Amino acid sequence: MPEERDDHERGEHAKDNQFRRARLEKLEGLHELGIDAYPHRFTRNAMAAEIDARHATLAPGEVTEDHVAVAGRIRANRNNGMFIDLHDASGKIQIFSHKDFLAAEQLPLLRLLDLGDIIGVEGIVRRTPRGELTVNAQRITVLSKALLPLPEKFHGLADIETRYRQRYLDLIMNDESRATLRKRSQVIAAFRRYLAARDYLEVETPMLHTIAGGASAKPFVTHHNALDMDLYLRIAPELHLKRLIVGGLSDRVFEINRCFRNEGLSPRHNPEFTSLELYEAFADFTDMMDLAENLVRYAAMAACGTTAVSYGGTTIDLASPWPRRSMASLVEEKTGIDFLAIETAAAAVEMAQGLGADLKPGASWGHALEAAFAHTVEAGLIQPTHVTDFPRDISPLAKSHRNGDPRLVERFETYVNGWEIANAFSELTDPRDQLARFEAQMEERERGDDEAQMLDADFVTALEYGLPPTGGLGIGIDRLVMLLTDSPSIRDVIAFPTMRRKG
Repeated sequence: MPEERDDHERGEHAKDNQFRRARLEKLEGLHELGIDAYPHRFTRNAMAAEIDARHATLAPGEVTEDHVAVAGRIRANRNNGMFIDLHDASGKIQIFSHKDFLAAEQLPLLRLLDLGDIIGVEGIVRRTPRGELTVNAQRITVLSKALLPLPEKFHGLADIETRYRQRYLDLIMNDESRATLRKRSQVIAAFRRYLAARDYLEVETPMLHTIAGGASAKPFVTHHNALDMDLYLRIAPELHLKRLIVGGLSDRVFEINRCFRNEGLSPRHNPEFTSLELYEAFADFTDMMDLAENLVRYAAMAACGTTAVSYGGTTIDLASPWPRRSMASLVEEKTGIDFLAIETAAAAVEMAQGLGADLKPGASWGHALEAAFAHTVEAGLIQPTHVTDFPRDISPLAKSHRNGDPRLVERFETYVNGWEIANAFSELTDPRDQLARFEAQMEERERGDDEAQMLDADFVTALEYGLPPTGGLGIGIDRLVMLLTDSPSIRDVIAFPTMRRKG
């Protein structure tokens, strides 16, 4: 059929599209028949998958007395509408449109139907002699006349740019895209179920902040006209969530949150992203390791039915327990350099640079260790691994390590497939220490680090009223869904990713 060609130049040129003009003529034909091509509603009583399950044992050639009303999009149209493949959210059902079953006044409608049209069909279920489950149409209702043609069915929607910009078209054409986004929904629902069953309270915190805090990142800035003040889009919900623990709203809180960071785009980074962040009073970072493993395993089972997932041809085993290795020990194992034995920042920086790591002027011992880890170890952490004992310099919200080394804090990040998917602390609860950390961060900002954290004086005040020992955990939902769906880009798992403006 000629209208099945790829036509990605529609949009601003749609009025000149010959296929659109042909469809407009058919729309006028429907009006001449007295048919409203955009009615208000349709009463559906069955989905394709439901009908298939109900009649799984129906023999070829057998006709039932099951009268159904189905609705969906036309994806194939054979013999001038005699055979239609109708797709709904659950699958496909074949429609048989014939004068033996349809009323005479409905027959002219068939020639006015196109691929992509949404219709409702009422009729009796049968299985054809060839074994195809089919609805003998007794009445067809046009529910939405499509004015633009779908891409050519044999090649689908192959253009990546178009898939992301016109996600609705991608979802119509690509089963894989629908499956990926549905698994994303299953992961989020699984998180909620798991945490609610363990007395975590779901909460909401602001997305507009007067101070960009809770993470080291460059924020987006907006302006509130009525208050005549600049505000920051949330880079993390951490400081507000910990305020709720201080206030005693619950000993366990969580938020499925949208955050925004004014940084670059890559296959693993989108300026707008989603994470799970939670806090539990009277817990520490070791408790958070157990919780991270359990949450990821539970989500994997909910979305994939297994904890052994394949990514890029490599099987990744998410079954716990996961190894727990300190950052310094991993670097030493890879390079032979023991950063814990290096006492000065200058010597640590020299060692890291000798490994090929890139460091800014004035970098600290902690920055050097982190850079050495990122350059030599990170990409090789394919199976799940908790990387523990982070430098204090890069962890302004984490409690000092109980092992007594003043350079370290009780923090871990979880790596899978070379990616960080989780970050957690024994939360810093000493308000004096927290103030000193903020002040050190402000000094870094003054030296030109625009990702260093700002001083949040009210949060320090909240700590002075008393924050109990607390464990905190964040899990990146986008990256986890990438892993569970074998998706090469973060844009595949976000329904509407940030895109550069066309033209």
